[in-house]
Amino acid sequence: MACPFFVPVEIVNDGLWLHPSRLPLGAGWTGKCCASGQEMAASETHLREFCNLGYATACPHLPLRRDWDAVRFSVARAGREQVTICFVCELDHAPVEHGELTFDLGREVWLNAHADADARVLTLAGRYLETYRARQSAVLI
Repeated sequence: MACPFFVPVEIVNDGLWLHPSRLPLGAGWTGKCCASGQEMAASETHLREFCNLGYATACPHLPLRRDWDAVRFSVARAGREQVTICFVCELDHAPVEHGELTFDLGREVWLNAHADADARVLTLAGRYLETYRARQSAVLI
């Protein structure tokens, strides 16, 4: 359930996350906060306590009025040619939006990311998919 205002930049492999694969994006990430409408660097504390986890009601940057508190992801289907990611956007621990995004592995593009798809969901889904693919590659080695 990553924060919907989090813009992940790079996977963190510093050993400080107890179970990184259990994190909402499949790993801990460095990144930026766009809650104010402008991207700004997120502090180490905010990354560990808010950004990577969602439901960050104590975060000083979180807008009082927002569509979602967190976004969840899971792999719905995975094959040689495509991976379908299911997403659920939550507010007050209840789903308010959901859907599926299918990624073409050969062309490296989202197949159903239509013009009105929320850019935040696409960004977070892309990072979740990146982590998933890295884990799959590690398993195959």
